[in-house]
Amino acid sequence: MIKIALLGCGRIGKMHAATIARAAGAELAVVYDPVGVAAEEVARQFGCAAAATAEEAIAASDAVLIATSTPTHADLIEAAAKAGKAIFCEKPIDLSLARVAACRKAIAGFDKPVQIGFNRRFDPGHRAARDAARAGEIGELQQVVITSRDPGLASRDYLKASGGIFKDMTIHDFDLARFMLGEEPVEVFATGSTLIDPTLAELNDVDSIMVIMRTATGKLCHINNSRAAVYGYDQRVELFGSKGMVISGNRKAHELERFTATTTNVGEPYLNFFIERYEEAFALGLKSFLKCVAENATPDATFEDGERSLALAEAANLSLAEGRFVKMAEVTA
Repeated sequence: MIKIALLGCGRIGKMHAATIARAAGAELAVVYDPVGVAAEEVARQFGCAAAATAEEAIAASDAVLIATSTPTHADLIEAAAKAGKAIFCEKPIDLSLARVAACRKAIAGFDKPVQIGFNRRFDPGHRAARDAARAGEIGELQQVVITSRDPGLASRDYLKASGGIFKDMTIHDFDLARFMLGEEPVEVFATGSTLIDPTLAELNDVDSIMVIMRTATGKLCHINNSRAAVYGYDQRVELFGSKGMVISGNRKAHELERFTATTTNVGEPYLNFFIERYEEAFALGLKSFLKCVAENATPDATFEDGERSLALAEAANLSLAEGRFVKMAEVTA
């Protein structure tokens, strides 16, 4: 049984707590949150200990799941690595590429798994699409198209601290693009607008974006994001190749359609948001992590994946600011 310390008991932390509690081979041993009452609430709900400090929680575990605020991620990764604990950290590692590089150097030589929370890699539909492409079902992969639209604008306080749409939202799609392409993008073009809330310009942010990326062999990827889709949480991935196409589409609670004298072909709405839509992916991501811990194997979503996706976000920010294609060498040199 792998004893896990959960650091962070906010919305995403509570979801992880429930996922750990359901997982075979895992025990939610201890939780920590800088807001003590939040940790105590989760501890009562799941029958585990609440630690007074992050260090105390780390010491009481075999592995650490970091779901605290982004600015604390790198420090906690370093603390967990120093204590010799396997690490699962929510994305992003940090909002600064320099801080991520410093963290990578600080944990150099660490020999336990470090997994970053890019849960979409583990979505059954997305992974089936990727596996079909790898198996040659669509011939030579030529284009990847990713649509990701939130059901509504987040709170102002959240957006202020998010690091901007590319580092907060699109970073999932940057990782998914790399996962699907099987090659690294070498140049990025991004454009965006404030079509939902024009006052986001005050935060130097946008709410609607499109990104084009190209790999060294010419494979192309298009990502489109919106902070508010009135019809629900829109999550689609299309892989197009020389012999065909595969699509991983949206998910609903069920597929019932109604046909009456006044209504035809009206299905259920899309699942509400990321916790509901990617519930299975979160569970499979944790299962994969636990297997890596047990076998001391390399995770599917590594620290390097986190760093490379953040670099793509940096390139997108530079492209948006300067209105041009940005070569990845400009932000990774």
